[in-house]
Parts: sequence; C-alpha cells; structure tokens
Amino acid sequence: MTLPNLPDLPLTGVRIVDFSRVLAGPFCTALLSDLGADVIKIEPPGGDDYRAVGPFADGESGLFAAMNRNKRSIVIDLKTVAGRELAQTLCAGADVVVENFRPGVADKLGIGYAELGERNPALVYASVSGFGQTGPESHRPAYDIILQAMCGLMDATGSPDGPPTLIGESVSDVVSGLFASWGVLAALLSREKTGKGTHVDVSMFDATLSLSATLVARFAATGIAPQRVGNRHSSSAPFGAFRAQDGFYVVAVLNNRLFDTFAQAIGEPHLSSDPRYADDATRCVHEAALRACVEAWSAQRSVAEVNRILGAAGIPVAPIRNVQQALESDQATFRGLLTDVPRANGVASHTRRLPSQPVKFSAYDGNRVTAAPQLGEHTAEILHTFGLDAARIAGLRMQGVFGRDGAAAGSAQFAHSDALNKETDHA
Repeated sequence: MTLPNLPDLPLTGVRIVDFSRVLAGPFCTALLSDLGADVIKIEPPGGDDYRAVGPFADGESGLFAAMNRNKRSIVIDLKTVAGRELAQTLCAGADVVVENFRPGVADKLGIGYAELGERNPALVYASVSGFGQTGPESHRPAYDIILQAMCGLMDATGSPDGPPTLIGESVSDVVSGLFASWGVLAALLSREKTGKGTHVDVSMFDATLSLSATLVARFAATGIAPQRVGNRHSSSAPFGAFRAQDGFYVVAVLNNRLFDTFAQAIGEPHLSSDPRYADDATRCVHEAALRACVEAWSAQRSVAEVNRILGAAGIPVAPIRNVQQALESDQATFRGLLTDVPRANGVASHTRRLPSQPVKFSAYDGNRVTAAPQLGEHTAEILHTFGLDAARIAGLRMQGVFGRDGAAAGSAQFAHSDALNKETDHA
C-alpha cells in the first residue's frame, strides 16, 4: 500500500532512514512522520521485535502499529555484504538516520556515523542508546525498567512506607524518543544555517534524569535525595489524591488564597485561621490531620459531586480516570488524540485507532495518520525511488539481501527471530 499524497506538513520533504526497533527510536521517528517526514523503516528478515509483542488485534501488534504509523518498510539483511551496501545507498540519499543499536554495533554493520557522515556531510544522524555513546556505562544494554531503577524514578514513586514503584508507562523509552526527535529537529535547523550535519547522541539515562526535572532541582538545591510521598505533593497541601464516597479525586491547592477558598467550599472556614494550616510549610507538616478533615467531607459525597462543588468554587479538581475514560472524553475527542485508520490490509471497513503527535500548528491541517506497514511492504517501491530497476532488485533478492524467504514481497507473515538482536540488543 503506497502512502497517500497529503498537503504540505512541517516536515514534508525530509527523508529519514530508520534502523531502530522496539520503542524509543520508533517513537522518535513516528513523531517526525506525523508531521510529514518520509520514514523508511529498515527491518531485519525477522522484523522488528515489536511485531511479535501483544496486545494483538487480528494478528497485528497494537504496540508496533502505534509506534510505526506512517512509515514505509523495507527488509534488508545487514549481515550480508550486499545488504550493507544497499543500506549505505539509502542513507546517502537521506536527511536523517536514526538507530538504537548498542554503541559500536552500527559501525560494525557499516552504517555508523563516521562512515555515513563522511559520505554525506549534511546527514543528521541520531543514536539512541541506554547510556549514550561515551562513559563507563555506555556498553550496557538497557530497558525502561533498568533506567527507572537507576535514575531515581522508582525510588521517588510510591507510598513512603511501601517499596519503590515502577511508573505505569515506559517513560524512559518514551522520553528518550521525544528528546531524540527534538535533537533531530534542532540539528536540521542548524543545518539550514551551516549546511553541515551532526551526530545526535541520546542517552536514555540522561533523558530520564532530565525528565525528572523537579526531583533534580530539589536535589541540586538541597543536596538531599527527595523521598517518596505517595499520592500527595512534597511541599504543598492539600495537593494530591483523596477518597470520596465512590472513588478518588485530586485537588491542587498551592497558595493561601486558594486554601481559604477551599476551606469555605468544604464547609470548614475555621481551617483558614488554624495555625497548623497557616501556610504551605505548616500544612505539609500537618498533612495527615488536614487530609482526615478533607476526607470526612468528601467521603459523604460522590466523586461527581465533589468535582461539581470544588470546580464551581474555582479549585483545581479532577476525577481519577483510567486511560479509556481519558481517551473517550469529550476533550480528547475534540482534540483528535486518536484517529481511526484503515488497517494495513486496505479493507476500509477494518480500522485501527492510532495516536499522533499532539502539537497543533495554525499554518497546517491535521497530522498524517496512516497504518503501520506490513513487513517489507514497500521494499520494491523504495528501491525504485532510489533508481534500482526490477532486474537489480531481483539480483539482490537472489543474494539474500531481503532474507532467505524474500520478505520483500511484503507478506504480513514472518518468523520471529532473535538472531540479529544477539548482536544488536535494544539500546
């Protein structure tokens, strides 16, 4: 299936060759593809590992579909000499290359920055790895849970008397992909001025610590690691999650004026004159007593009633939703956070809901949102774009460039293999 022609978007005309797999790298290139970049996804004969990771819908991975929307897939076996040469040809005609091999692996495969940058000095080359291209930990493989553990996120999450807690999202992977897309855009802007490309080195370790902006700021100011505080703010109260009659809600009271209004709204105006609650610092010291007072009021009311009363008073308040409730809300629907698109089989009646990048641009229409490709679906189309004729493509197939089974035919079926990943373990 050829991607449809669309009106100009901010990145229309930018060509990206994407060697990455699983999450951080593919999320980076998905964000860029949403804005019009032509992303050529190079996969090994066994395909990106995410193709085999559930949940599945009609045999297709939901995770792979979301992280590889809008892209074109070509199968190239980088363990073959002809495959490496073909990959180098594609990179020579690219604006951007993205990879998330362990440091040194891309060089062994002939697609490292040193070699590709020499051939194409204007190339922007982004590497996403667990600990970056340099440093004593740079050789280590990394997954999201490893980074959450090593960067203090787990230690800072959970109840004070409970264990360190994993955040319910692969935040290290996601924020690394986000920083990688940011780095690529900055490098492209610089290239407009200088004509020169650069190597963008994204470390998941660095990115995760940068995501922890307030934790890092607190440590930088005090020299003390922040402690777990559970579902409340570390330096303001009442600021956190509270129990109502039929569930939980959150409030955010950040100053004395708002606290006075809050005390009036819950029918306890005397709280404003109680010396225990004179300011943020004293309210935090006596948070348990204040919480008991607040929940004595809200335990007699539904979450909806609590939100109605506090919302009418101008207090920042919200129900605690699950992801389904959030995505099916009127606000999410209005903002278009999910789009129904035809599945890769092209049957219009069969659709899949896909996300897209969230930023709106007044000068452009909505983002591009198209289905993720089948394995090798666009191999011939891509190679024709680079000037290879049918005979040349057939010759490459005979050399095993597209895998033993000639995956370039675009079949959706593939045999999952860890052979390449033994050398190119994630990040």
